[in-house]
Amino acid sequence: MDYEKLAVVMRELSLLAGDKIMEIYNSDDFEIKTKSDDSPVTAADEAADAIISQGLRRAFPDVILVTEEQSDSHALKGDTFLIVDPLDGTKEFIHRRGDFTVNIAYVEHGVPTRGVVYAPARNRMFFTLADGTSVEETGALAKDEIGALTPISVSNADNSALLVVASKSHRDQATDDYINKYAVKDMKSAGSSLKFCLIATGEADIYPRVGRTMEWDTAAGHAVLSGAGGKVVRFDDHTPLTYGKDIYANPFFIAYTPSVELKNA
Repeated sequence: MDYEKLAVVMRELSLLAGDKIMEIYNSDDFEIKTKSDDSPVTAADEAADAIISQGLRRAFPDVILVTEEQSDSHALKGDTFLIVDPLDGTKEFIHRRGDFTVNIAYVEHGVPTRGVVYAPARNRMFFTLADGTSVEETGALAKDEIGALTPISVSNADNSALLVVASKSHRDQATDDYINKYAVKDMKSAGSSLKFCLIATGEADIYPRVGRTMEWDTAAGHAVLSGAGGKVVRFDDHTPLTYGKDIYANPFFIAYTPSVELKNA
């Protein structure tokens, strides 16, 4: 893989998709449909998916591409592939809460090694460089020119005063029960893959997810967090979360900075 090209292409496609998403987000109304799994989908999901998938297939025609919105791609198998959630946080989008992201990732041998997470309504862009380290881009976010980049890295956590981030739309008692095992200084809620990025920048220390997710929900955030020195492990046995699993479904997991003293489930 040409990692320089990959970083440029993923970043540009996320910005193009973000423009289309915001065009629909700022319109007076948009249609909401229901998929076979009862999850919502909008014209923004579908339009962003078309932009990203066409761009990735053109740039990397020989790489498997798995995308949430194309069910035929879910049958593709391999341990190295591109994986896309064109609009992560559709519920946040529908309720116009802003915490939605464009997620594009490259998985190698079951590990997400490169990724981009773009939150167009928040004007925040996180991605991995060719060497796998993670940065946040600030400024105009021009399509044809990468702007000012700030290297990001996870916090040195204070285990007597942890900063916890949890799902905004999927918080439940099981999550709270696990969080209560820790000494928590502050708790914040965030939607979509932004939770991974808040740990990657040191704005949070730990994100436990006791609930269903799919690999396209997590791969890009996982890559960004890994590139900032963080980890993502299974909730049950604390082994690394891997990709290319059956039907691309994740077990429960914990994303965290390695200085956190993890508690057992």
